[in-house]
Amino acid sequence: MRLLFTTSLISIAFLGAAPLAASADPMADAKAIIAEYQKMPVFTPPGEAFDAKACMAGKKVLSIPISMTIPFNVELQKAMASAAEEVGFTYTTWDNQLKSDQWIQGVSQAISQKYDVLDIAGGLNPEWLGPQLAEARGAGLKITTTHFYDVTQTSAPSVDYSGKVDFTGAGKLLAAWAYVKTEGKPNVLIIGSSDVLPSIPFVKSIQDELKALCPECKQQHLDVPVSEWATKIQSGVQSALLADPGINYILPIYDSMSQFVVPALRITGSEGAVKLASFNGTPFVLDMVREGQVQMDVGESLGWAGYAAIDNIMRMMCGQPEVAKLNVPLLVFDESNIQTAGVPANFNDGYGDAHLDGFRKLWKLK
Repeated sequence: MRLLFTTSLISIAFLGAAPLAASADPMADAKAIIAEYQKMPVFTPPGEAFDAKACMAGKKVLSIPISMTIPFNVELQKAMASAAEEVGFTYTTWDNQLKSDQWIQGVSQAISQKYDVLDIAGGLNPEWLGPQLAEARGAGLKITTTHFYDVTQTSAPSVDYSGKVDFTGAGKLLAAWAYVKTEGKPNVLIIGSSDVLPSIPFVKSIQDELKALCPECKQQHLDVPVSEWATKIQSGVQSALLADPGINYILPIYDSMSQFVVPALRITGSEGAVKLASFNGTPFVLDMVREGQVQMDVGESLGWAGYAAIDNIMRMMCGQPEVAKLNVPLLVFDESNIQTAGVPANFNDGYGDAHLDGFRKLWKLK
């Protein structure tokens, strides 16, 4: 998930220490979390193998991303289309520019053209299309979501299967990273966007892990809706740094936020002293890692994510159980391996290609 839009006011919340028991060896625990995500990804089957080509013969899937103006959605859709082509069924991406009337037109198209599955992808909240999805289900379509919900969240009643993402796992990793890199003395500014549904458990997982590792350590939460990132993040970070010069780490939960954080560090004279780590593996932010502006970015291969999303959609159509989460590994990119992400970086380099052979065998294509 990358971008959603709403309106609200920015707020900074200081969080007091929660009554959580500290680990006997929090530094070892934090390093163990990091080490798990520094390994080269391997393919783990998300379920039983099935004959995808046979059960998907003649089937049609239409996917509506939140917007095809967002590079994340373009890459995710490209990978989903590639996976569908390998299996041999019709897959259509509904092109749109983040307009609700275009989403509604997409649902109407799926109904009138007698598609079998309507996929709501890349950050589009199915609850925004409640009446339309009810009509689609009434016409016999199955509804799926791709890369929207966190693994801890319950899907909307209108959704049959969800391809969920481990945002909370990424949150624990970010907290562990800040703890280790500050030698167990983090004073953290977390930047979230509560208008984005999975952001709520994402931020909470960072907060909870920091409390577990370091109950006495300070943390703040800066909440900025996506529509105000460009106007509110820089000023909010500057205000937080001026109010508390002791802040030593900033964790924007979506890495595209980083472009608005770095100028605030420069203006307040905090550049170099205050470090930055985030999540998504967006190419321009991976370039910022290579250039030293961001210390670490948690990446996810969108090529892998696209195949995983198609796998879950096909499991629904082929009578297989829904996967607990999308089979998409997270990988730490820092100075030690950032060159593997490409120069300039891209959405897929650095992760290997174990998913290609893995899914093909899982679908009995080879």
